[in-house]
Amino acid sequence: MEIQALKQILQENGIVGAGGAGFPTYAKLDERAEIILMNCAECEPLLKLHRQLLEQHCEEILKTFDGIARTVGAKEAVIGIKREYKAAVKAIDRYIDAYPNMRIQLLDSAYPMGDEVVLIYEATGRVIRPGGLPIEEGVAVFNVETLYNAFRALEQQTPVMDKLVTVVGEVEHPLTVRVPIGAFIGDVVAYAGRIRVKNPAYLVGGPMMGNLAEESDVVTKTTNAIIVLDRTHVLIQRKNRNAAIDLNRAAASCCQCETCTSLCPRHMLGHPIEPHKFMRSAANKDFQDTNVFLNTLFCSSCGLCENFSCPQGLSPRSLIADYKLGLRKAGVKPPAVASAPISKAREYRKAPEERLEARLGLSKYDVDAPLQPDGYWKGERQIHKVKIPLSQHIGAPAVPVVEKGAEVSCGQCIAKPAEGLSVAIHSSVDGKVREVTDKYIVIVCN
Repeated sequence: MEIQALKQILQENGIVGAGGAGFPTYAKLDERAEIILMNCAECEPLLKLHRQLLEQHCEEILKTFDGIARTVGAKEAVIGIKREYKAAVKAIDRYIDAYPNMRIQLLDSAYPMGDEVVLIYEATGRVIRPGGLPIEEGVAVFNVETLYNAFRALEQQTPVMDKLVTVVGEVEHPLTVRVPIGAFIGDVVAYAGRIRVKNPAYLVGGPMMGNLAEESDVVTKTTNAIIVLDRTHVLIQRKNRNAAIDLNRAAASCCQCETCTSLCPRHMLGHPIEPHKFMRSAANKDFQDTNVFLNTLFCSSCGLCENFSCPQGLSPRSLIADYKLGLRKAGVKPPAVASAPISKAREYRKAPEERLEARLGLSKYDVDAPLQPDGYWKGERQIHKVKIPLSQHIGAPAVPVVEKGAEVSCGQCIAKPAEGLSVAIHSSVDGKVREVTDKYIVIVCN
């Protein structure tokens, strides 16, 4: 297929990165890509869906992965997967011999192995410069569900209208289930049975980089997991933070041990992010060295410094995120800097995922969350209404093409791509449009 034809199919079918920021996939197709890389590292603890999807639909995913490689002219297709995902690795071994330019790269169970910059180094040996894009080093990265969505668009003419979500934590029956885009968090959690705590909190996206959500929030194209925890859990307490208190605690307690910097995955790869220096300067309002603050723009917000490294339980990741947001609002761009040499100690400073889960008090929730068959949500009839955001991706929000009162069918385009970087949005249910705004479309199911 011609690259422009493939780009058009992916854009019209609303395909974006199905984890993380939701970068439109068509914009990643680039003839400079010498290597395309499949991310099956499940960056966050407790997530299950990528390994499950690859195990059950390996043939379709590898076929699509190979097709994209041939379309962009890549010399090699690499599958980055944790070696502990034995069932998925076994599935790959059944089909990979059909693709001579494809290989598998087994990865350690360390956090954050699914971070794009870390994964690229582990799988290819290439280093992405601070603030740089993978394509600058001839690499394009796609995660497992994104590739499966591309297969559905190419082979089944099915747009992105639903999402696989793992529901774990304080629930009776942890599971992974495919639900309509725009389904409410409360409705999705109901598929996992009874909630086992009186005052539940919902962590959406993962324990390290996820955000607190309410039952009235909705599933988007990038929602990978919903973790149900008691409101007293340490993770929930940290998410309900106060920036002023965090700064005061840093001023009182930060002993400059440098553990946050020593274990920082990006710092170990030569990026100039040094959380201990930031904590010292921010806590003491010391602005003599502005690079300490400008370099926060290179932080990946993985949260390892905050949730694993710091012996004082301080909040470097959260404070750095505050400063990053302020700099971006002010229009400040990341400085142009070169990578330092990769740390010789890097191999000995990886954070084992099992230890991380134990540190976070999550070990007991690392249980099977079986992938349910497609259409499972329809049998339960838990979902009666969806609220579909028009901005579920990096770039411009989609533009509505339906009006209030219109009858729509599942898979119908309800918002077209805007000018510039954007993708289409589709109805996830059969129903009637109740509300249309410039931010979302509400549909009541038939």
